[in-house]
Amino acid sequence: MIGYYVHHHGLGHLHRALCIARHTRSPVTGLSSLDPPPDWPGPWIRLPLDTGGHAAVDTRAQGRLHWAPLFHDGYAERMSAIAGWLGRTRPALMVSDVSVEVTCLARLMGVPVVVAAMRGRRLDAAHRLGHDIALRLLAPWPAAVPEPGWPSHWYAKTLYASAFSRNDGRIPTPAPRDGTRRVLLMLGAGGSGVTVDQVRAARAATPHWQWDLLGGPGGAWSADPWPRICAADVVVTHGGQNAVAECAAARRPAVVLPQERPYGEQHATGRALREARLAVVRDQWPGPGQWPAVLDEAMALDGGAWALWAPGDGALRAARALDALAGAPEGP
Repeated sequence: MIGYYVHHHGLGHLHRALCIARHTRSPVTGLSSLDPPPDWPGPWIRLPLDTGGHAAVDTRAQGRLHWAPLFHDGYAERMSAIAGWLGRTRPALMVSDVSVEVTCLARLMGVPVVVAAMRGRRLDAAHRLGHDIALRLLAPWPAAVPEPGWPSHWYAKTLYASAFSRNDGRIPTPAPRDGTRRVLLMLGAGGSGVTVDQVRAARAATPHWQWDLLGGPGGAWSADPWPRICAADVVVTHGGQNAVAECAAARRPAVVLPQERPYGEQHATGRALREARLAVVRDQWPGPGQWPAVLDEAMALDGGAWALWAPGDGALRAARALDALAGAPEGP
């Protein structure tokens, strides 16, 4: 049995977990405050929220942890639920995506932990603790584009799965060739910082482009954005791992606009994409007069180059690595 802790902010952690769990030979139990996705392949433990209620006290444990408030009922109930499951089930492996507190709890109960790695500034005391005690770090990016500045022993135990998404294995359909140039603005569930006025000004500045809005201001959300990604000549999106992986799976030229996230995660992803020449990256939303050139620059990219970032089997490789660590018998 593999336990898989899924953080409840945004949907990227959940998408990654589902992609991997679909491929494992080992049974996988999800643990999260989120509702299970309809096609989750195993049990699901719904965890109490660790926020709300009275004011949280000493949440960072003197800087050694990220969220461990004292005397907080929700936090205590959450950790008790995880500890109870670990004690009853005795899983062969725990995946933490991502919480240093869950990582420490599982390791203290004698369960080996794989930590889902994230880009950005992760050298604070809490990240160092979680990464140091992890059996392995699972990186959803290729070894050819590593995160710089890590301690050498982190690199030594990193499993590079490459980027993956729920669209791996789907065959991209070509964008329509009817003379219309199409751009998809795809923003995520974790907050974008983009305003209606910015979108309106960008559209007005690019009259020869047809804009489609997915999420964010003025855009409706879709449970399956794949057809709209494939219909676009250029995708404009934030720097979240899942959004970038979906562009890569569709082999679509992209403009990546990293948003502010803890530890500079999206800006670190943008830096990696820029250095690998896989996407047009702007650290701020372009001004109206810059948009025509930005979109033209993206159109000149070779969408096939995304194969370096997301070859198409990343989730399968991650699952096989977890199965091996959990001692699952090898399949055909």
